[in-house]
Amino acid sequence: MIKGKNILLGISGSIASYKITILVRLLKKAGANVKIVMTPAAKEFVTPLTLATLSENPVFSEFSNKTSGEWNSHVELGLWADVFLIAPATANTLAKMANGICDNLLLATYLSAKCPIFIAPAMDLDMYKHPTTKRNIETLKTFGYQIIDATEGELASGLVGKGRMEEPDAMFQQIVEFFNADKPLANKKVLITAGPTYEQIDPVRFIGNNSSGKMGLELAKQAFKLGAEVTLIIGPNHLQIEDKISVIKVKSAEDMYLAVHKNVKKSDVVIMSAAVADFKPKKVSNQKIKKNNSDLMVELEPTKDILKSVGEIKSKKQLLVGFALESINELENAKAKLKSKNLDLIVLNSLNDKGAGFEFDTNQITLIDKRNKVEKFELKSKAAVAIDIFNKIVSLLK
Repeated sequence: MIKGKNILLGISGSIASYKITILVRLLKKAGANVKIVMTPAAKEFVTPLTLATLSENPVFSEFSNKTSGEWNSHVELGLWADVFLIAPATANTLAKMANGICDNLLLATYLSAKCPIFIAPAMDLDMYKHPTTKRNIETLKTFGYQIIDATEGELASGLVGKGRMEEPDAMFQQIVEFFNADKPLANKKVLITAGPTYEQIDPVRFIGNNSSGKMGLELAKQAFKLGAEVTLIIGPNHLQIEDKISVIKVKSAEDMYLAVHKNVKKSDVVIMSAAVADFKPKKVSNQKIKKNNSDLMVELEPTKDILKSVGEIKSKKQLLVGFALESINELENAKAKLKSKNLDLIVLNSLNDKGAGFEFDTNQITLIDKRNKVEKFELKSKAAVAIDIFNKIVSLLK
C-alpha cells in the first residue's frame, strides 16, 4: 500500500539525522515518492546532496532558492504529502510545533500540511524527561498526531536512557501499517490475469479475441485500494496502468501459463479474468504466409488450461476466482465450470446482455460461489462491478 504514496520527511538538527538516509532507502525501495524538507541546523548533520541523491528529489531548507530566486512553496509541499513524518524532532522543534512558532520552512510546511503527521522525537536523556518536553508531546497528541516514541539506549552524550530516535525499519513499518489500517486485504497478495492472448500463425498474423483487459484492470485497482499487493498478468492491450500495480506483460497463452505458475503459490487470492485462447496453431510459419487462390488450412491444437491447472494445485488457504462468458445455458455451464475447475467463486458474463462483455466500459455479472449461492447484479460500470466482486471475495475470506 505504500507504493506510489507521497511521503514528506521533515528533518531537524539532531545527530539522529543520519538514520533518515536508511529510511529514505526503505521508502524508495517500497515504491514510495519521497521529498525532504530540512531545518538549516539539520544540514550540519546530514547533507542535502546525500538526501537528494537517495530520494531522487531536490531537498528544501529555505523559503527560496538563493541562486534562482525561486520560491519553495510550503503550501504545495503540505498539499503534496500523503504523510508527513518529522524525524528527528528535536526538543526545540517539538516546542515550536506545540506552540505554533513558525521560523523556518519545515515549520511553515508543518502548519500548512493537510495530511496525517507522524513525529519521531530525538534528544538527550534529561531533555526528553523535562516537563516542558513531556507537555509539548502531550499537546501534539491532542492535535491528532502520531508520536513514534523514542527508545532507550546509548545516546550521543554517552548517557544511557530514553531519548534515542526509533530505528528506520520500525518507523518504516509504522508508516506501512498506517496505510494498511482498515484495509480488508492488507498483507494479502492478489494475482489477477487480464486481457486477451495472441497465438501467432506467422510473423504478422495471429489468433486472438476482443478482450480489452478493462475488467481485469479495474479488479487490480480495487484490490490495491483494499490494501492488497497486486500483480497483474495482462495480455496485449492499450490501457494506462498505474505504477502502483506490478504488471507482467505477456502475449501468448503459454506466456500467461508460465507467468501464472511463477507467481501463484505466493498469492492469497487468484482471479483469472483473462480471455485466454482455447486453441493455437499447431505449426507457426517462420515466414509470412503468401496469399494465393487456394484455401488456407490452419491446424489447431488446444492451449494449456491455466485455470484448471491452478485449481489442481491451489491450497486450502487460497481463494480462486474464475470467469465464464456464456451465450446458452449460462447458469448451468458456469456452475459446471465452478466445480470442474475447483473454483471458490465464478463470475458469469452473458453474451446476451447488452453493454456487457468485451470492450465495453460496463458489465453485468452473476456471482456463484462453491455453495451454489447465486447473486445477480444489474448493468454497472466495470469499476463498480469490481467493487461487487471484491465485496464477495472479502466475505469469503472471512
